[in-house]
Amino acid sequence: METPIRVIITGTTGMVGEGVLHECLQNPAVAAVLVINRKSIGITHAKLTEVIHADFFDLAAIEHLLSGYNACFFCLGVSSVGMNKDDYYKATYTLTMHVGTTLSRVCPGMTFCYISGAGTDSTEQGSSAWARVKGKTENDLMKLPFQKVYAFRPGFIKPTPGLSRAHSFYKYVNWLFPIGRALYPAGFCTLTELGHAMINIVRRGYPKNVIEGKDIIELSK
Repeated sequence: METPIRVIITGTTGMVGEGVLHECLQNPAVAAVLVINRKSIGITHAKLTEVIHADFFDLAAIEHLLSGYNACFFCLGVSSVGMNKDDYYKATYTLTMHVGTTLSRVCPGMTFCYISGAGTDSTEQGSSAWARVKGKTENDLMKLPFQKVYAFRPGFIKPTPGLSRAHSFYKYVNWLFPIGRALYPAGFCTLTELGHAMINIVRRGYPKNVIEGKDIIELSK
């Protein structure tokens, strides 16, 4: 019998996290969802537990609530646009590694799925600062004692219709999706596909740790 997924999701006040949560709440393979947010998402569901916690750099007060989960979908992230490099490093690398280190200790059998991004630099040596930081984050997460760690690198993500947290600019660029998908399918996925891919990789694994666009589409099936 397949083990039910009990998943912790971060970043559900953002577009990607909201969409991934939406798929988890609908999918029968997911038995329980714990979301950790700085502010409430205003959703109630039989599967859902919400924990409000302001400081992701100090999880001591909620650590006792984190045990018993076998997956984490880490969707919390910031854009590097307009941020200085030290703030971006802290919000991207330091925060993610603190959460990851805590969860790897509390839930060592967990599968950890990190939303990274297309263009991430695994070598940590390239010219793009944000890509180096993302690459270092991926690399160091994979050194933690989880059962599995996967870094998801979506490109253009088409929002899920009916959800509320899509960036406003998407309503002006969504028309590009069918053209981009036809010309370069690896760079274009839907948020529904991303959510399905994350659930399915916990259920059945995957031979690669870095999940590119074409892998997301394949895993979503």
